[in-house]
Amino acid sequence: MYLRDDEKAMLDGKEGLAVQKAMEMLVRYGEALGAEKLVDTNNVGGYMIADKVQMERFGSFNKVFSELSIDSDTAIEFPKVKVGSCQFETPMDPDYYHLAGKTKEDYDLYQKNMEFLANMGIQLMCTCTPYQVGNVPVKGEHCAWMESSAVVYINSVLGARTNCEGRESTTSAMLTGKIPYWGYHIPENRLGTHLVEVECDIKTAKDWGLLGYYVGKIVQDKVPVINNIKHNPAMDMIKHFGAAAASAGGIEMYHIPGITAEANSLQDAFGKNKPRELITFGKKEKEETYEILNSIGKKTEVDFVMLGCPHYSIDQIWNLCKMIEGKKVKDGVNFWVFAAQSIKDLAVRNGFEKIINDFGGLLMRDCCPALGRFKPEGSTVMATDSAKQGHYLPNMTGIEAWYGSTQECVDAAVTGRWGGKL
Repeated sequence: MYLRDDEKAMLDGKEGLAVQKAMEMLVRYGEALGAEKLVDTNNVGGYMIADKVQMERFGSFNKVFSELSIDSDTAIEFPKVKVGSCQFETPMDPDYYHLAGKTKEDYDLYQKNMEFLANMGIQLMCTCTPYQVGNVPVKGEHCAWMESSAVVYINSVLGARTNCEGRESTTSAMLTGKIPYWGYHIPENRLGTHLVEVECDIKTAKDWGLLGYYVGKIVQDKVPVINNIKHNPAMDMIKHFGAAAASAGGIEMYHIPGITAEANSLQDAFGKNKPRELITFGKKEKEETYEILNSIGKKTEVDFVMLGCPHYSIDQIWNLCKMIEGKKVKDGVNFWVFAAQSIKDLAVRNGFEKIINDFGGLLMRDCCPALGRFKPEGSTVMATDSAKQGHYLPNMTGIEAWYGSTQECVDAAVTGRWGGKL
C-alpha cells in the first residue's frame, strides 16, 4: 500500500508509540482490504467504552484501548486525538442507569469513561445521530464512522464518504487522521446496483420503515436506487428508511433520484452501471414486510413502548408531545423516548420533557436498548415505531415486539394493548 511521507513518519514512530501502533493497524487493515492508499479524514465517529469485564481484566483505560483498539500488547498512554472525533451512543443513560439493570459501580465506570474520552478530545455526542447535533459532513468529505444508521445517512443523504467502520479502525483514525481508501470512499463503488420501483404510496415514517426493511432484506449490502417516490420525505422519514435498510441487510449507500445528494436522476444514480436486478415494492410486498416485522408479536397486551431509534430529533419529540398532551400512560406500561443529550436539553427548554413526564413517560439520553441489551424489568411485549429496534431487541432480550406508527405506539401506551394495522 502506498504511503505518503507523513504516513511513513507515523509508521516509524515519529509521532509517538500510540500513533505508530494506530498506523500499523491501519496499514494491516488497508492491505487486507486491498486498499491502494490511505486518505485523510477530519471526521471520525467511534465507540470507545470500556466495560466492567474489560477493566477487571486489563486494569486501566489505556490498557483496555491499547489491547482492544490498536492491538498493542503493552499499555500505551493515549494522546489527544488528532482530528475531529465523536463518541456514538452508549449502553446506558447515567440519569436512569438503574432502569437498564445497571449498578452504581457501572455508573461510576461510565463517568470515568466519559472523563477519559473528554481528556482525549473526543466530543461526547453520545448519539447514533451526530448529524442532528452539529456533526454534519459535507458532500465528498471523507469520514470514518461506525453505527450503521449514521453511515447510510451521511453517505446517501449528505453525500459524505465512509464505510461502516469498527472500533479498531475508528480509534486508529482518531489518532492519525487517516483511513484506508476503499469501499464507499471510491466514487465508482457508490453507483447504484439495483433498481427498486415503488408501486404503492410511501407517505409516512411507518411506510418508509417498511420500504427500508424490504429493500435491505432483498439487496443486502449493495446500492439500491429507489425510484418513483411521489413526494419529498422529511429528514426523519429517510433517517428511518436507512436505519431499517441497514439492519435488515447491510446497506451503507442508496440513491433516491431528485432527493439524495448524488442522484438528480436515474442516470446519475447508476452512472455507467446497468441495474443488476429490478425489484418491485408494491402493496403485496408492503403487506408481507409488515407481517414479517410483526411476526415477533404474539400477545396484544403491551407493557413497554420504545421510541427513538435512531435517536429522535426535536421535531419528532414535538410531534409526539402533540399526541400525548393531556393523556396518561396505562398503569404497568413503561414509555421510554430516546434522544441525544443536546436534543433533550432543547426538549427541556421547550417544556417537552415535562409533557412526556406528565404523560407517564421518560425522555432518556445517550443510550440505546439494543446496544445496552436492556428493557424495563419484567416487560414482555414492546411496541415501537422503529423497524430497526423491532428487528434487534427481541433477538437480544427475548421480548415480543409490535411495529407501527408513533400514534399507534401512543395508543398502545394509553390502552395497554396493541391495535396497530397496515
